Amino acid sequence: MERITIFGREGCGFCKRAKELCETKNLNFRYIDIHKEGISKQDLEKTIGKPVETVPQIFNGQEYIGGYTEFAGLVEQSGG
Repeated sequence: MERITIFGREGCGFCKRAKELCETKNLNFRYIDIHKEGISKQDLEKTIGKPVETVPQIFNGQEYIGGYTEFAGLVEQSGG
């Protein structure tokens, strides 16, 4: 896996779980708090190329993964 980027926000349970999964599996990751960084849903939509309803929004390098469920599945598949 490349560097994981998690776009999340404070108080989001799935954002916290995504961070904890990265820490547990010793993955190289970066967590970006969209509120602290001033990133809007519209900004994320431009990056991802589709409407964004929820966080976290997670990338593996430049590749868009999806939310927590997709990310956890990918980690499981990769044997991480």
